[in-house]
Amino acid sequence: MKTTGLSYNSRKALMVNIGESAGNEIANLIQRMAGEIEELRRTKVNVTRIVPSQEPHAVFDEPL
Repeated sequence: MKTTGLSYNSRKALMVNIGESAGNEIANLIQRMAGEIEELRRTKVNVTRIVPSQEPHAVFDEPL
């Protein structure tokens, strides 16, 4: 299983540079967001858009 989130070194660098509480909060947020992104990728549905033709279609070739 693929792990999402930050490595130990990245988490530790956050805590050292911005403080333990804020670093831990940001690391947890990133981990939750990564999990949500993975869930979105797994449940993604491909949608084929149906777009009308860009050129107008003439109903009659000759004017009345």
